[in-house]
Amino acid sequence: MLVVIVVVTALVFDFTNGFHDTANSMATSIATGALRPRVAVAISAVLNLVGAFLSVEVAKTISSGLVDDTKIGPSIVFGGLIGAIVWNLVTWFVGLPSSSSHALFGGLIGATWVSAGAGSVHFGKIVEKVLVPAAASPVIAGLVAMVATYLVYRFLVRGRPATRGFKVGQIVSASLVSLAHGTNDAQKTMGVITLTLVSAGSLPSGASPPVWVIVSAACALAAGTYLGGWRITHTLGKGLTDIEGPQGFAAQTSSALVILISSRLGFPLSTTHVCSGGIVGSGVGRREAPVRWRMAGRMVVAWLFTLPAAAIVGAISGKIASLGNAGTISVGVVGLGVGIGIYVLSRRNPVGAHSFQVPEPTPAGTEPGRLAA
Repeated sequence: MLVVIVVVTALVFDFTNGFHDTANSMATSIATGALRPRVAVAISAVLNLVGAFLSVEVAKTISSGLVDDTKIGPSIVFGGLIGAIVWNLVTWFVGLPSSSSHALFGGLIGATWVSAGAGSVHFGKIVEKVLVPAAASPVIAGLVAMVATYLVYRFLVRGRPATRGFKVGQIVSASLVSLAHGTNDAQKTMGVITLTLVSAGSLPSGASPPVWVIVSAACALAAGTYLGGWRITHTLGKGLTDIEGPQGFAAQTSSALVILISSRLGFPLSTTHVCSGGIVGSGVGRREAPVRWRMAGRMVVAWLFTLPAAAIVGAISGKIASLGNAGTISVGVVGLGVGIGIYVLSRRNPVGAHSFQVPEPTPAGTEPGRLAA
């Protein structure tokens, strides 16, 4: 029964990962009008689903690389998942594009460390597979997007309005980001479920995710993606810089390349970090686009706090859950209560697809707010 509860909780995390990270793929396309909001999230959901079936390298890193699977049990994994879900919901509520991946890693590391000891955490692997990519990936994506944006405006646009061709290119590049997101983020949940099955003795150490794990994780991520995550989409699409079609194309293409290469190498990096870096880089590459550095600074602060904050919640949850069934139930009830509370608060100031509608132009000779005679 505990294994079933942990698997369901992992899929709930995957669902929150989906709506938390929709903005990574589609924020720029929605902001520039290349895609309507509902169409954008539908395309992203389908391609996230497809991408989840293309690789399992990241899943193997999660299930056998970060913590010692012989020293933990399902209750510890459960505590780590609660830590990740709570952080995802908090940052979604305030509209900050923090990393779902790092929330998961932090929750899992904190729960394992407190419940099984520091020796159960593979810190060397964490530095190699998590921390170094976390620092390098947004910088690389930003530099590539900056250079690409500069070249596009220098040699192709040259002061002319953005053409329809760039909007089509944005649709293609956004779709590629969604596909890449599926190859990386869906696998993190696959890895956690596989880790749970290994720790419970249902699978041998080092096993690949079973087919049913791949299918269920892919579907949960796609369903969450279709929900939209409009608060974070608004931040990335409108809060960092003013985005035009050529910018969006450059940012998305650079982000997709970085994510796909990392998935191939088995690096479970943060797609949020990569895509945010790409957007900021595209703003720097276009002189007329002011980068809102204060918002970028808030994002970086959230990134720095994600691992330790999720680790603290995961440590507390994992310790209580490891005390027995009563502890596990208590952690689940508190986590559910926090989730419901955040949802209720979010309805006071809802942000949805309607927040991205472009207002109709005012007729000539008519003052704003008045009808033409």
